[in-house]
Amino acid sequence: MLGIDKERLDKLLASPIFKIFRNQLIKQIFIALLFTILLLLIVVDSIAPEKISVSVGDIAPVDIIATKDIVDEITTNQLKEKAIDSVEPRHKIDPTIQVKVKNEIKQFFELVYESKNYDESDINMKISLLKQQSSIKLSEKDYSTIIKANNEELKMLESNIYDIVAQIMGTGIKEEELEYEKENVKKIFNSLDSLSDNLKELGIDIVNNTIKPNRFLDIETTRQKQQEAANSVEPVIIKEGQLIIRKGEKIDVKTLELIKKTGLLKENDGPDYSLIVGALFIVVLLELVIVAYLYLFNREILESTKFLVILSIIILTTIMISKSIYGISGYLVPISAATMLISILVNPKLAILINCVLTIMIGMVTGNDVNIIVMSLIGGSVGAVGVINSYQRHNIFLTGLIVSATNLLTILAFGLIIDTEIISLLNKIMYGVINGIFSAILTIGSLPLWESVFGIVTPLKLLELCNPNHPLLKRLLLEAPGTYHHSIIVGNLSEAAAEAIGASPLVARAGAYFHDVGKLKRPYFFKENQLNSENPHDKINPSLSTLIITNHVKDGAEMARKFKLPSIIIDIIKQHHGNTLVAYFYHKALNSENSDHVQEDSFRYEGPKPQTKEAAIIMLADSVEAAVRSMKEPTKGKIEGLVREIIKNKLNDGQLDECDLTLKDLDTIANSFLNILLGIFHERIEYPKLDLNELKGGKLNGAAN
Repeated sequence: MLGIDKERLDKLLASPIFKIFRNQLIKQIFIALLFTILLLLIVVDSIAPEKISVSVGDIAPVDIIATKDIVDEITTNQLKEKAIDSVEPRHKIDPTIQVKVKNEIKQFFELVYESKNYDESDINMKISLLKQQSSIKLSEKDYSTIIKANNEELKMLESNIYDIVAQIMGTGIKEEELEYEKENVKKIFNSLDSLSDNLKELGIDIVNNTIKPNRFLDIETTRQKQQEAANSVEPVIIKEGQLIIRKGEKIDVKTLELIKKTGLLKENDGPDYSLIVGALFIVVLLELVIVAYLYLFNREILESTKFLVILSIIILTTIMISKSIYGISGYLVPISAATMLISILVNPKLAILINCVLTIMIGMVTGNDVNIIVMSLIGGSVGAVGVINSYQRHNIFLTGLIVSATNLLTILAFGLIIDTEIISLLNKIMYGVINGIFSAILTIGSLPLWESVFGIVTPLKLLELCNPNHPLLKRLLLEAPGTYHHSIIVGNLSEAAAEAIGASPLVARAGAYFHDVGKLKRPYFFKENQLNSENPHDKINPSLSTLIITNHVKDGAEMARKFKLPSIIIDIIKQHHGNTLVAYFYHKALNSENSDHVQEDSFRYEGPKPQTKEAAIIMLADSVEAAVRSMKEPTKGKIEGLVREIIKNKLNDGQLDECDLTLKDLDTIANSFLNILLGIFHERIEYPKLDLNELKGGKLNGAAN
């Protein structure tokens, strides 16, 4: 049954779909798609307001708050209508009407004067003639009065009539004011003492029968003034966060319109496609910025599935934490934690770019508060830079305190600019300070998880490996003290050389400490651990001795895996001898009786050759330390000659062909080795033999301290 299951499993793993997912490009595309979908869901869920289904007359199920600044159109229109109604209608006077009235009166009096000049006619004939020709309709009494009056009285009446018409019509008469003005004419004539009552009555009738409305509504000007009044009304704005309607209140037309404008009204059951497409564009554009940067400057990160997964998880987790914690305060969003983690785990420069992208994304999610965005940009950048070359965990906490101080100064600066209330400002500062500390704690707490799950080797991890209390190093100290001492010196040599050529000093030291742990399996088969003169190799043939010696590499790799050492350390263990020849036993075999069957390949390590600068440095340091330690009467000249000869031999043997060391690097490494070795194997003063009887109180007779 187990065989069948295994067979099926093998077939499944060999199927085309599994072969596709082994392809690196397919993995990258899959990670990108999954990241985009998850990020889009988070963004859409954050920026899409929760919609409610209500109509006019319904009771508000919750307090409804404006999600953005909106114009209250109904109230604004009501204010505009009120402003229009308050505008007085504009009128204009038609001057031609007054001229026509004056001409009509003038023609009437000319006709009167002409009628009065008919001497042969009697009064009744004159009245009849005047009545027939006059355009002004008067009573019989008026006609009689005007015919009987003398010319002097008529001239005075005519003059008064012209003055009164000019006075009444000069200011303009509206249609609805005509009767009022006629009454006013009566009052004016009755106030004249120079005219008789009959002439006053005649004048009143003449004027009232001739005056006409000459002041009319100016429609164009009135409309213009009304429009100006309407335009002067400021729109009524409902501010973001302002209450639209309280829970339990009845929804009217105005309230429903406001809810609709905020985007909170659920008008259909389908998704908001415009919102989704807009959010997708933003997400994809920001992703393209990151991808373009990685393609141009850090292509190895772009090609690493592990790093892509790490970046995706950090970004998504940070946004989700920020979304959750925003309800307490936006000043708590832990962008600095994300930048510190990316700086430590991946790359500091990339961390600064991700800081900008994260700030934009979190700004969208949390409401685009400029104060929070600026604080996040500055604090996140400080966090990314602060953890560079952090060799202790307390350095991360110190960086968190620096981020706190930066947040404090940023918030204080904005508070001074916008004159924030002191209580509100102190509250924001408190959260800003907590942000930096919280980010440091989050970074320190999660760092071991990232290191173990993804096998990331950070400076902190390397420092932990260099701790003498590590189980493997303790075993090495107790079971193979010679190898332990050798490894410590190789570590010192390797660290100094790595620092000199720009490689990783910590990787070199940690790799050197563990490079010979395989000797724990058979410690006394190695010279440095042989406390007496007996050598087990004297009793076995060279081939077996070579097998035991070369197997310490394989044994070391197995022990390293058992103790879960990072792959970079395991690689150094495998590579630190390359495929070099075990020369001592090879020559011993050549001098034996069966020398005809000796093959050089059988006396070489399996390899591979060093692939990194650090592995190559450890190879050289290992050989140099062992050779110099075995020298008799070492001097500066002898040590320098031996060091350079060993490096030259490794180079000629092709052991350095697959690493990136240059000839200049090799010279620098040699000089670095010499500085360390000369400090260890310096010439010492030969102390004279002393007679203990001459010592008194810890001093020689006659000697100073």
